[in-house]
Amino acid sequence: MKTKIILETLVLAAALTATQAGAAPISLQGSTITGTYNGAPEGVFGLDYGFAAEPGSNTTAIDPFGTGGVEFLTSDFLFGIDFSTDGILTVMLNATLPDPGNYRLAFDFGADFAQRIGGFSWLDTSGVTGLPALTVLNGHSFAIDLSPVSWNSEIGVFSAQIDAAAAVPEPGSIGLALAGLTGFALARRRNRAAQR
Repeated sequence: MKTKIILETLVLAAALTATQAGAAPISLQGSTITGTYNGAPEGVFGLDYGFAAEPGSNTTAIDPFGTGGVEFLTSDFLFGIDFSTDGILTVMLNATLPDPGNYRLAFDFGADFAQRIGGFSWLDTSGVTGLPALTVLNGHSFAIDLSPVSWNSEIGVFSAQIDAAAAVPEPGSIGLALAGLTGFALARRRNRAAQR
């Protein structure tokens, strides 16, 4: 009976440890980002290209100096998108209040991105009414849908922390540890039975 209680306690502790591994802010240091606006690569202009409309200008390196500028402008110059090296995404309205419509952006950090994107934590939404939809597309890309957003002013801003995916313990490691503990408990039980 004690062996069963001990094993159940160990399994519960392992499960709690796995679920309590919280997401941490992602590091974007040294990243190169590719963007699209309403599905079109020519819909965004990157900092590396001086925000000019040229082939490939939808790709830019993150500003390593954090000069307060933006990495991307949309081709209609409605929105500026800034990424900080510590994973903060800031979207700002860059022009007059936009008419209702489709305003969808997607950003990709490349398949060789060192960390996996796990989600987002809102930091400041005081510049908007209604939250944009932030969706993780895969471990290295995400989408922003600004369509449901009403901007509170012509200089409206919102920001969110991009979170790294929580580390999940390898199932093999937990299984091996539990198998070893089970074997140990069974051996102890046999020894006690043999002594009686």
